[in-house]
Amino acid sequence: MGSAMKEAKVLKEFEKSGALLRGHFILSSGLHSPLFLQKARVFMNPKRTSKLCKALAAKVREEIDKPIDVIVSPAVGGIIPGYETARHLGVPAMYVERENGEFAVRRGFELKKGMNVLMVEDIVTTGLSSRECIAAIRKTGARVVAAACLIDRSGGKAKVGVKLISLAQIDVPTYPADKLPPELEKIPATKPGSRGLK
Repeated sequence: MGSAMKEAKVLKEFEKSGALLRGHFILSSGLHSPLFLQKARVFMNPKRTSKLCKALAAKVREEIDKPIDVIVSPAVGGIIPGYETARHLGVPAMYVERENGEFAVRRGFELKKGMNVLMVEDIVTTGLSSRECIAAIRKTGARVVAAACLIDRSGGKAKVGVKLISLAQIDVPTYPADKLPPELEKIPATKPGSRGLK
């Protein structure tokens, strides 16, 4: 793994910040899970966030041989790790936001044709937000050279359409609402994600 942070240490940082929650959660993808990573608890600590994103930047440098012009992240969850990873890579950071339900480049941000973009997320589960973000980037004519995230909770199964670099992979079970295991059915579901934000 070279200079990159070890997976166990990444997960330990989430645990130490109280960001690893157990219960019954409805993820932003609509799937249900017994585990939720409350990344906001991690990102409220600048030192911890910097340490994780510095490690992600190092892993990106090891695995990507193209120059990166800019980092683009999906709002809301990707903004902080995108910015912090960009800081460690020495490139600008931008984000896309939902406009009429679809990600779009706004706020005076501009991507030019041929720019090399690294898409940075916080957590990847199904890869839906990443795919939507990548689609918005490609509409501008910019090239997405890779995607990166702190934690890939699909255990490597999520497909985002480009190489996905993660600091840690965990394989957390997820279930459609109509196929919940009995132990999850007994617990009231909470929906902690941000996809529904306007």
